[in-house]
Amino acid sequence: MTTPHPVDAKAPRSLPARILPGAGRVARQAVRRLVLLVVLLAAVFAAVELLPGDAAGASSDRGVTAADLAARRTAMGLDRPVAERFLDWMTGLPTGDLGTTARGQHVTDVLAGPFPNTLLLGTLALALSTAGALALGGWAALRPGGRVDRAVDTLSTAAFALPEFVVSVALLLLLSQWTGWLPAVTLTGADGRPESWTMIVLPLLSLAVPQIGWNTRIVRGALADQAAQPHVQAAVLDGLPRRRILSHHMLPGALPAVAVGIATSAGMLLGGTVVVETLFNYPGVGAVLAGAITDRDTPLVAGVVAAAGAAISLLLLLADLVRTTTLGEERR
Repeated sequence: MTTPHPVDAKAPRSLPARILPGAGRVARQAVRRLVLLVVLLAAVFAAVELLPGDAAGASSDRGVTAADLAARRTAMGLDRPVAERFLDWMTGLPTGDLGTTARGQHVTDVLAGPFPNTLLLGTLALALSTAGALALGGWAALRPGGRVDRAVDTLSTAAFALPEFVVSVALLLLLSQWTGWLPAVTLTGADGRPESWTMIVLPLLSLAVPQIGWNTRIVRGALADQAAQPHVQAAVLDGLPRRRILSHHMLPGALPAVAVGIATSAGMLLGGTVVVETLFNYPGVGAVLAGAITDRDTPLVAGVVAAAGAAISLLLLLADLVRTTTLGEERR
């Protein structure tokens, strides 16, 4: 009679058993971020309501009579409570209906041109900051404690400490006014896009430089944590080349922290676009948002926030997936 083998406690789990716990965590994070986005949009409605004046008065022509202004407020629904208007606006959000602006345009039509321009600028800045941070952080990690490491640490701290408008003015003086290498402002073509790729360079660098500093520090810190791991120290004792240790043993383990840092910097990038786009006359949502605040145009302000929040939430979701997948691989 054969005795059944005892169950191996370390036997690999089935694929669904490995995936479902991580998927559940990502789903819970997505729900939390959705709730936070709703709370943020409610705060936007309340904040615009607290500003002096209203959309009817701010967007009306001069000399309008009080009776016409009252009728315009009623037509725009401004005589209703702000909570009621917010709930009405939220009911259209799942279908992509962002409401109507104070000037009678659909918010989606107003954002159809500028938002892709901002998304392009933000995506390029995110890609450049990621590549720069990985290069600088990896370079410093190859020489821990050396001159390169100290120099990268100092420069990355200084870069992150500089606001976007300071970087913008410095680059404008250096690369446009003093050298004439790049145009100082962005000219828009008939299609609503910048006329030349050279007009994107200054806004791109102005956004990317502070985020290169931020992400470089994250990459360097994550790689330093990985350098203390036993498998990395074993690779060092085996005499493997430093570059191979960095790429094959340190960087994979650092990916979760790096992914979260990159996703977080996306929010800071979109926040900085308002200032940078205004300085360089870039045809993005920065000018739209500034005009919407001037007009007390709550649906348009909320539409910009909703579009930006959706883009940031998607990046954070991707970062969660990378983190969950990477940590799941390490545990196996």
